[in-house]
Amino acid sequence: MNRLLKNREFWLALAILAVIVLVTFRFPRFAQASNLLTIFNDTSILMMLALGQMVVILTRSIDLSMAANLALTGMLVAMVNAAFPWLPIPVLIAGCILVGGFLGAFNGVLVWKLGIPPIVVTLGTLTIFRGLVFVVSGGAWVNADQMSQDFIQLQRGAFLGLPILSWFAIVVAGLMSVLMTRTPLGRAFYAIGVNPTASVYTGIDVGRTKFLAFVLSGAISGLCGYLWISRYVIASVEVAGGYELTIVAACVIGGVSIAGGIGTVAGALLGAIFLGVVNNALPVIGVSPFWQMAISGAAILLAVVLNARGEKSKGRVILRSAEGVA
Repeated sequence: MNRLLKNREFWLALAILAVIVLVTFRFPRFAQASNLLTIFNDTSILMMLALGQMVVILTRSIDLSMAANLALTGMLVAMVNAAFPWLPIPVLIAGCILVGGFLGAFNGVLVWKLGIPPIVVTLGTLTIFRGLVFVVSGGAWVNADQMSQDFIQLQRGAFLGLPILSWFAIVVAGLMSVLMTRTPLGRAFYAIGVNPTASVYTGIDVGRTKFLAFVLSGAISGLCGYLWISRYVIASVEVAGGYELTIVAACVIGGVSIAGGIGTVAGALLGAIFLGVVNNALPVIGVSPFWQMAISGAAILLAVVLNARGEKSKGRVILRSAEGVA
């Protein structure tokens, strides 16, 4: 029980439940299963992006270009679909993942081979990717009437009572959970965040591991590029504008340490769900958009304070013996 009370995910889940209960007093239908499923579905893309960002942050890096990557891959897949509507959707999705992964690899190479700080690299590529959206589209939008019905309808279907978009999030979360807890690469992500010097003594290539983290975040961004465009049926330069801050906020609220080495798949998911619940709850109780931004910002600051206090007491130690050697 004492261990449970010290668990960050436990308290975040309670906070989500508290928000739902409090809003339900004002708007009883808010807690209905159909509404909660809608909130989960609406938050699915953010959950996937938060998982990609989590991996990068664990390695003491950050990827501020994820939303721009999403916008660029989304524009490309929308244009390809408009020009070749007969192409199978799985082929388009695979193409998005490959393009997104390539853009992530570009970030990773600059960090790995040139030693440029990740925040500088991704701020630069954020602007580059946004500019490329305008270049490839000529400033034009791709609208719903230019997209094929298969392109639009795939993730609007349902399976076992859940929308397909929600299943995408569930599958990505499951794969990420296996990666982070059952594979050497997942342990390497944690290890270089805890102590990159000690990681070298155990044979971990720190630069290569960071590169793979950026590839993974880019591939998830590419997948979300298709999902975003097919959901909102419009591709433009403004797609996901400013969303990179929301992605980072979901990670921070979920207990992912900006200093690296601390964070879980469950925490990142709960951080995204918390933002989704709050963003849906505040308009229901009549809170103005300005106060919504202030409340979200306050939640982020509180999360940072809690993370800092928690990191003083303990972290996830992966290389105890190697640290003694270092």
